[in-house]
Amino acid sequence: CLLSGSWRSDTGCRMVVSILSKDGRFSGSYLPGSAASDPQILTSPLEGSQQDTGLVPQPTFSFTVHWRLRARTTAFLGQCYVGTNGEETLHALWLMREAADSSAEDWKATR
Repeated sequence: CLLSGSWRSDTGCRMVVSILSKDGRFSGSYLPGSAASDPQILTSPLEGSQQDTGLVPQPTFSFTVHWRLRARTTAFLGQCYVGTNGEETLHALWLMREAADSSAEDWKATR
């Protein structure tokens, strides 16, 4: 299971992994599903790493997205599964952090 290529989520988000190095590092772009209704949302860069597929056939991965035009960063952590029919599926959790104006507002900056 290799992350290189194009992926689409159930909510319409699109991730394109354009470079996957031998050591498992990758980069690419991410476009949220809400971009279809908001033309100000731009494709944002992503960087991450994937577990060595030589060690496990269904590797774990992580990547971060640094949003353009917004003071936000999202971290994704998941695993790539290969079904009996050979179809690859990603399962991931995410955590988004927005810049807070002060430490008193820190509580509402993470989703």
